[in-house]
Amino acid sequence: MNILWIVLIGFLAGIIARFLSPGPNNPAGFILTTVLGIAGAFVATFIGQAIGWYRLDQGAGLIGATVGALVVLFIWNRLVARRAISDPGAGPRRWL
Repeated sequence: MNILWIVLIGFLAGIIARFLSPGPNNPAGFILTTVLGIAGAFVATFIGQAIGWYRLDQGAGLIGATVGALVVLFIWNRLVARRAISDPGAGPRRWL
């Protein structure tokens, strides 16, 4: 049951972060939006525990996961802008 909540909160945080983030929101899709939200929750939990906002047995909630997902999106957009990684949304798609 916990995994279902992780996916649900991750998906909601990813959607909210993609809505609030300026610029292109690549990569897109249900799975990548969920991964974005889950990664944001991990980032928010790590930073919150390092600062002292959360205990070791606590995790970030929806707001923290959304803020963390915004941080992940900002880093993603900066890496694409510097061409450190390629933009998966640009160019033709190749199907295997």
